[in-house]
Amino acid sequence: MSEDIKISDIKDEYKAADLCLLPSFIDKYISDGRPGVAKLVDQASKRLEKLRLEKERMKEMWHFENTYNDVFHVICGIDEAGRGPLAGPVVAAAVIFPKDSDILYVNDSKKLSAKLREELYDEIFEKAVSVGIGRSEPERIDEINILQATYEAMREAVSKLSPEPDLLLNDAVTIPGLNMKQIPIIKGDAKSASIAAASIIAKVTRDREMAKLDELYPEYGFLKHKGYGTADHIEALKKYGPSPIHRKSFIGNFI
Repeated sequence: MSEDIKISDIKDEYKAADLCLLPSFIDKYISDGRPGVAKLVDQASKRLEKLRLEKERMKEMWHFENTYNDVFHVICGIDEAGRGPLAGPVVAAAVIFPKDSDILYVNDSKKLSAKLREELYDEIFEKAVSVGIGRSEPERIDEINILQATYEAMREAVSKLSPEPDLLLNDAVTIPGLNMKQIPIIKGDAKSASIAAASIIAKVTRDREMAKLDELYPEYGFLKHKGYGTADHIEALKKYGPSPIHRKSFIGNFI
């Protein structure tokens, strides 16, 4: 009988249980009359409900991929990070998932915690068929403007994929200079699993780089704001002047 098991041991069992083991945990202890055990069973039930809701959400996130799976063989999601900052590169990512991918929790990278983005970054690389990353540096952004630099980074990301995609799902843009079919989706990083995964890869890649650049230029606080135009960043820019990684075409109003 479960009543013979110490609550502390049941608590340890619960903490160690993977999501797939929670149903059996609930069945095992649901009839235990102790309040402490009932609380653990309730927590397990809530975790399972969250998982159910996440799986339902992900069904919607695969809508575009599933819609075109019968016509196109290799579907790729594309997104970028860093169009708005005053400093650092713009980074683009392209992700191809297998048709039977079971990944969960991918979403618009801005809606996820930094910890979850880092975890998903590794999982995306593990489960994707292919991931491509492209970038444009501040000098290039100043030379051709941020939109064209973003397109360049996206084309580079696509060029690194293997196999080559025959359909691109893009976050709200149509990328010039590519021959394959493209479908721009408004707020695509919240509607397509592939675009969401690309947004996570791009965001984590850029954030990691800005953390390294913070070591080179600590006076600007890049680790905190990642190059975006926060009040602290603008104050530092006025005090120290631009660094080599600032976008000159973005900072004319501040210096």
